[in-house]
Amino acid sequence: MSAVAVAAKGWCPGALRPMPSGDGLIVRVKPFCGALGLDQARGLADLADRLGNRHIDLTRRANLQLRGLSDERLPELHDALRRLALIDVDAESEATRNVMVAPLAGLDPAESFDVRPIAAALERALTADRGLQALPAKFGLLVDGGGKISIAGERADICLAATEKGVAFGLDTPRGTTWLGSVAPERAAETAIAAMHAFLAVSPGGRLRTLAEADAESVRSSVQPFLSPLKTVLRANGRRLGLLEGAVGIAAPFGRLEAPQLRRLAALAADTGATDIRLSPWRTVYIGARHRAAALLDGAREAGLIVDDNDAILRIEACPGAPDCRSSSVDTRGDARRLAALAGERGYRGSIHVSGCAKRCARSAPSDLLLIGEDGLYRLGQRLVGQQDFPTLFEAATDG
Repeated sequence: MSAVAVAAKGWCPGALRPMPSGDGLIVRVKPFCGALGLDQARGLADLADRLGNRHIDLTRRANLQLRGLSDERLPELHDALRRLALIDVDAESEATRNVMVAPLAGLDPAESFDVRPIAAALERALTADRGLQALPAKFGLLVDGGGKISIAGERADICLAATEKGVAFGLDTPRGTTWLGSVAPERAAETAIAAMHAFLAVSPGGRLRTLAEADAESVRSSVQPFLSPLKTVLRANGRRLGLLEGAVGIAAPFGRLEAPQLRRLAALAADTGATDIRLSPWRTVYIGARHRAAALLDGAREAGLIVDDNDAILRIEACPGAPDCRSSSVDTRGDARRLAALAGERGYRGSIHVSGCAKRCARSAPSDLLLIGEDGLYRLGQRLVGQQDFPTLFEAATDG
């Protein structure tokens, strides 16, 4: 299959609206407020074992995906997810409940206050307000606690970030988030809801960043009465792994957990006194470890997970590839591991994206080195390369 012939489009799967792929159906699970209880984690691991192919992917919107499911077993899956409180009441609620929450909200001592009640209010509104369910399926909100592990630098249509004086309020633009002002914590969810309704009044589809200027101004005007001047300079700290203050950060290679790894993480978390596993947009999980944090990290490392910020695999994004995806003719993740080893040997510090086809899944930002699968090889610029050419790729990247 020619890479250029593949259309770069699709939809985000859900539990109630799965997506077919090369290894069966993909089902996306959206834990409420970004937190997966330990019993929920064990339950998902069991479902991946029993109904899927044991693969559990972490997404860039801080959700999880089970793979390898069948149409015949979906009713069984849905019943199990209801018992675990991991499913929405209907597909419309599921599609629009897109709220990312700072992974250490309520746990990070550097936060001014716990933003989880704001996130919960937004999730309730997106479920209860049928008008909001007209939002595009990829329309998203972000709620950040302003702590040491911050998601404020991630992209979302509406951004809320805790500060010492209140909650910074931002809207997405073609240039990224524009912070418009500050709102009192008790009015933050109300302000975001007003912005969503204002968006729907001027655009039934698209995203905030694609609005015409007059329409964007209409959305801004709808929230201006709620806002006061923002005096704080926001800093987004991003991903950190290993031992943190009161928590640990653990990454899955290429964002994939196997069912035994998730089950092991739940057991290790329980040993520390933690009650849940927090998801993040970096395909990294965080656990609030009260004690035995070092033992948790050792156990995660032994299970094949990443606990070091300098691991070369963290600089590589790779889609599932063949045989998981029917659009791909290459083993992207196997090849990505080979590239990570070579990058480490040669001191290459740039980012790498290995995509099984022209859709370029798994990464939303440009990479220093991009390989696109085509007919069992990879396209690098205007030429095709195979595994035998991997050692020279870093020289080519350096030479431009």
